[in-house]
Amino acid sequence: MRIVVALGGNALLRRGERMTAENQRRNVRLAAAALAPLASEHALVISHGNGPQVGLLALQAASYHGDETYPLDILDAESEGMIGYLIEQELANLLPDRRLATLLTQVEVDPADPAFRHPSKPIGPVHSAVEAKRLVQERRWSIAAEGAGYRRVVASPVPRRIFELGVIELLVNQDVIVICAGGGGVPVIRRADDSLVGVEAVIDKDRASCLLARELRADWLLMLTDVDGVYLDWETSRARRVRRIAPAALRQHAFAPGSMAPKVEAACEFAEAGGVAGIGRLQDAGAILAGETGTIVKLGAETA
Repeated sequence: MRIVVALGGNALLRRGERMTAENQRRNVRLAAAALAPLASEHALVISHGNGPQVGLLALQAASYHGDETYPLDILDAESEGMIGYLIEQELANLLPDRRLATLLTQVEVDPADPAFRHPSKPIGPVHSAVEAKRLVQERRWSIAAEGAGYRRVVASPVPRRIFELGVIELLVNQDVIVICAGGGGVPVIRRADDSLVGVEAVIDKDRASCLLARELRADWLLMLTDVDGVYLDWETSRARRVRRIAPAALRQHAFAPGSMAPKVEAACEFAEAGGVAGIGRLQDAGAILAGETGTIVKLGAETA
């Protein structure tokens, strides 16, 4: 089978962990161990989140007092290369006979997308109320509450086209494990003269992964995070995990924006196109494919 695996940011950096290189490499090593058995049996394309990492790079860039700060599209590219390097190296250590490639991926967005007027994608670390207020005043950042703290939010436009799709498909057809569309890819727009230029945004990784899976005609879209599936009535005494569900039935429920909602939307969209989507924990990747855990979204599935 051809499988697109989307690694959530929380699967690569656990909640509350410091964003050190050592912590990230350790978590990537665990991710590689979970994915290696799949790669030995299936054609694998891997995408990943970058919210914590691109936020850290943005903070570092903001401390630079030169004439120019680095825009988000450049930081997206930096984080895509950094995380892709770690994933590629750790997988290669486990699969020395397989070929791997990390590909910087440009993804087209619409400059008129309403997301640019309503930032919603959280990036970077969680801040205290005092620190958040300071960042709003000094950096003119948009800030939103998350749990007991606050995080920066940026525009998250809908991905329209993956420019390197032909190269990705060429590599997959040659049995290369491809790591691409990291952090949703680098957001770009097409100018009047038909040239491309990056924009200040971060594309949602799950939506980009759905587009990637559809365009590659993948059999599965596997979204791996740090929870064991999709829960209805989350954070209530009635909370229950959905094991199997059809996209139309899943769309009847509401989920947390910027968290489970993008995964649910991506799963429904991919299932409606004829594929099978799975959502669950990183360490359960194989078990999700076997239907033993996680949440499976598929046309015609009986809710269970």
